[in-house]
Amino acid sequence: MHLRTRLKHLALAGAALAVVTASLPGAAAADSGDRGRHPSDRGLSAVIRYTEYGIPHIVAKDYANLGFGTGWAQAADQVCVLADGFLTVNGERSRYFGPGAAPDGSLSSATTNLSSDLYFRGVKDAGTVEDLLGTPAPAGPSRDLKELMRGWAAGYNAWLRKNRVTDPACANADWVRPVTALDVARRGFAVSVLGGQGRAVDGIAAARPPASRPSAARPAAGSGATAGKADGPSAPGPEAPDPARTAEAARELFAPENATMGSNAVAFSGATTANGRGLLLGNPHYPWQGGRRFWQSQQTIPGELNVSGASLLGTTVVSIGFNDKVAWSHTVATGVPLNLHQLTLAPGDPTSYLVDGRPERMTPREVTVAVKGGAPVTRTQWWTRYGPVVGGLGAQLPLPWTATTAYALNDPNAANLRGSDTALGFGEARSTQDIADTLRRTQGLPWVNTIAADSAGHSLFTQSQVLPRITDELAARCSTPLGRATYPASGVAVLDGSRSDCAPGSDPDAVQPGVFGPARMPVLRDTPYVENSNDSAWLANADRPLTGYERIFGTVATPRSLRTRGGIEDVSAMADRGRLTVADLQRQQFANRAPAGDMAAADAAKACASVLPEDPEVCRVIGAWDRTVNTDSRGALLFDRFWRKFTGTVKPADQWKVPFSATDPVRTPHTLNTEAPGFAQALVDAAAELRAAGIALDAPLGAHQFVVRNGERIPVSGGTESLGIWNKAEPVWNAAGGGYVEVAHGTSHVQAVGWDGSRCPVARTLLSYSQSSNPASPHYSDQTRLYAGERWVTSRFCEKDILRSPGLRVVVVRG
Repeated sequence: MHLRTRLKHLALAGAALAVVTASLPGAAAADSGDRGRHPSDRGLSAVIRYTEYGIPHIVAKDYANLGFGTGWAQAADQVCVLADGFLTVNGERSRYFGPGAAPDGSLSSATTNLSSDLYFRGVKDAGTVEDLLGTPAPAGPSRDLKELMRGWAAGYNAWLRKNRVTDPACANADWVRPVTALDVARRGFAVSVLGGQGRAVDGIAAARPPASRPSAARPAAGSGATAGKADGPSAPGPEAPDPARTAEAARELFAPENATMGSNAVAFSGATTANGRGLLLGNPHYPWQGGRRFWQSQQTIPGELNVSGASLLGTTVVSIGFNDKVAWSHTVATGVPLNLHQLTLAPGDPTSYLVDGRPERMTPREVTVAVKGGAPVTRTQWWTRYGPVVGGLGAQLPLPWTATTAYALNDPNAANLRGSDTALGFGEARSTQDIADTLRRTQGLPWVNTIAADSAGHSLFTQSQVLPRITDELAARCSTPLGRATYPASGVAVLDGSRSDCAPGSDPDAVQPGVFGPARMPVLRDTPYVENSNDSAWLANADRPLTGYERIFGTVATPRSLRTRGGIEDVSAMADRGRLTVADLQRQQFANRAPAGDMAAADAAKACASVLPEDPEVCRVIGAWDRTVNTDSRGALLFDRFWRKFTGTVKPADQWKVPFSATDPVRTPHTLNTEAPGFAQALVDAAAELRAAGIALDAPLGAHQFVVRNGERIPVSGGTESLGIWNKAEPVWNAAGGGYVEVAHGTSHVQAVGWDGSRCPVARTLLSYSQSSNPASPHYSDQTRLYAGERWVTSRFCEKDILRSPGLRVVVVRG
């Protein structure tokens, strides 16, 4: 860059900073109690400095102004995705897209727009989020968070008012419109209940009483049949669910390997590093499309907050990030943030249930949803003292409402709007102790673990979740026959709803009733490493197993996933080697080692010769594979397709000859069982599949594992969960399209963070799918190409580094 241009940029940035720190107008009068009005942006402004890859560094004088800049900048990159999400939380998808289409799954498990709308419209009509906003802190959100939400909505609206939408996904769409602070809070609520009510949206929307009492549902005046008619009593339902089948369905439903969200994270203490300071590698696995994407920024209020990292779209805070003293990441936890209450219904009245022998009426909530091209749809939802009645947890786990029994869902996170306050506290933290104190004070995380490291050399793992306070003693005393099967298998408790003494208890240090307090959470401090890859807390450090927690948190002494086992092997070896730096974290992220290959490829190749003597090429390719999932790895694609078929048809207990041992959990089970029924067929089917698609068995992985951006094919490394890959990529198989043509979910926002004694953290980041979802944006695929090349962004955290950015662009945004 020419000196004159550089000086001009420096002058612009300096002037912008002066505006923020000295002369920004005061925030407009607080409108945190917004009940539908668009918040005023009078007096709101922020400075946004854009550095390489479109990463905004937002500076403002207070939280309302910081929210304003954040809402503006998110809208600039992701307006269509954000607008789509606001339709969701307002229950208006059917109005614009029709009732039968499917949402993107980012804000609930709903399988249709109608189901989604019935749930979220019900939340809206009940004033649930308004009640949470009115709850005083610490049980409710803080004033700072309310100001952030007010500012975010104003900033988003200001961007809409002053800019033309160019993203073809929503250009000229009438559903792209201004929002309120309440809309922002509703989105936060949806994120909070993802693991609870959000998992049961279809079951809440579809739950209907049997035909025992015709007056159980009231028709809507003027409503028509089918689309427009209120739900009346259903025909008599099926028999009670089978405990064994339900337990297996619950286990599969809550199994980490079946989730579309996951993660790895490791923190190293100063005992393992080159300079005695901590290190953190965060590698969350999240969807690559839709509203659950991350978005990068730095948020600064001079003298109060200075944090860099990633936010979930539509949220106001940095969720995973770092500052000059501490870094943290999250992994999806095994704690089950819901439970069921099995209701004993009053004789002859399926909408009344017994508690301690006395009948209680369910509360009907009639919900009406507008539908594109048709009459409005009205349904009745049924609520109890425990929560909503549900007809199931997904199609695989039905919970039929019969004349004698119904099931109510308890989700304590439906009373939790504190997650963003937890993130704010992390941003202000100066140590891992501050991280732990923030978790104790706010208790806002619904479904994740926290892994952290700090510049003083401390490490921290904690599974601090908002979980229903179901102890093993309570489950033993109060489980129904169904619960006695589901609780050990999955952590899903089914309690006797007819007894008031079977409701979850409360801990004295809990911020809300009915949940575990901070003292009950699994915690591990200052071990050489702490690591989690979505298994339970048990082996956060394999040399210091965590035990003593209740089953609802997760299992102890049970088989670990291959990703956990491979991760522990890697990070424990790193800790033993010592003298670690940020560069070691970067190498671990893209090592692309396939633990399943190390354990099974040689045995598979050897056995292949006897089961497929007529096809020696299959055996040769698997035997020659380098056991990695790099883009140039030959044989990786064949083994991947074989392994998916083998593990999909052969039971886990039959896959290995040497079974699991709790005394050797990282190395067992092992030795591939090549005599298992299904082994030979998996090899045959994998080879036939590739050949039918015109793919050579030894084709390099990157030739057939790729994403397409604006017509450019971008090869990507990584691999599936069952192979044990750290750098997870879960792509969509399309043989006719040439192989894996898109990544559905996997590595998302990666950060490798350390400290060198200066005021600036040593940080490298990467956002695999890039900042913007707009194909016209220069930041639609720039970091995707970095990810494909296994290259990183050097974080510009300190002022001197921001101002030296060769692509520095300064924008002052005002209301």
